[in-house]
Amino acid sequence: MDNLSTPLSKVKGLGSAKEGTTHFWHQRLTTLILIPLILWFGFSIASMPVAHATLTAWVQQPAVAIALILLILSTFYHAQLGLQIVIEDYVSTHSTRTVSIILVNFLCLLFAIIGVVAVLKITLGS
Repeated sequence: MDNLSTPLSKVKGLGSAKEGTTHFWHQRLTTLILIPLILWFGFSIASMPVAHATLTAWVQQPAVAIALILLILSTFYHAQLGLQIVIEDYVSTHSTRTVSIILVNFLCLLFAIIGVVAVLKITLGS
């Protein structure tokens, strides 16, 4: 009976890092943003005639360009959050898990930048 600490004091500091709920809510909020954006994008593309000039003219509208950029950023942020959860849950080796999360973060950022630059390039007409 050398240890006189209570069971509560033994487990304090071993629990959550206080970041799980933030991650959870970011994923849910990006879902709420993505639902109307994906519906808008799908219906817009489906109702548009198949022509390069029509699509280019559509993307050059400022409101459409802003919505597309928001769609791209939200999609890749949501993907990054989801893939991070999958990696944390199913990759057992700490070093592999860390490298995988860094790679996913880098690729999501890279693809988001490529998408935004493409929309801006079409919008600005260069």
